[in-house]
Amino acid sequence: MKKYILILLVFVAFKGVAQQESGALQFWKNLKYHCGNTYEGVVIEATENDSFRGKKLVMHVRSCSENIIRIPFFVGEDKSRTWILNLQNDRIQLKHDHRHEDGTPDDVTLYGGIASNSGLPNIQFFPADQQTADLISYASTNVWWITLEETTFTYNLRRIGTDRLFSIQFDLTKPIPTPSAPWGWEE
Repeated sequence: MKKYILILLVFVAFKGVAQQESGALQFWKNLKYHCGNTYEGVVIEATENDSFRGKKLVMHVRSCSENIIRIPFFVGEDKSRTWILNLQNDRIQLKHDHRHEDGTPDDVTLYGGIASNSGLPNIQFFPADQQTADLISYASTNVWWITLEETTFTYNLRRIGTDRLFSIQFDLTKPIPTPSAPWGWEE
């Protein structure tokens, strides 16, 4: 009888582990929680002359569907950037959509990468994909990662083999008023 109880306990424990959501799905749900909210950020790491320094940084988790989250990212008055996250097959893809003020796509747009595994609930890594290498050869060694903690969202970039490191962090405890639409979007 003890043997059967032990087998049952092992089965129940295994079933609980097998049904646990992957890191990608947990990350996705945690990020979707912020849909509709806008947050202000600061530069954590960048070169001294980085053009983002000294400007107001704003991210707006503007659009959330089952498999796509769009996050416009403003640098001062520049509303040209949107981070697009796409969930497919338990992997998250990050793309950078760049637009001109009239809404037309920039020549350098939709670069990024897809996570090589499901990651963790609080961090996802995106090594540069082939489209990025073809579009921006020097960015072929880029690795982007996003950390999503209870109180912060941090966007990071490291260019492997160089000193290039860029990091901005947003305070998720203090939503700010919703900004106007990014370039290329309609209200």
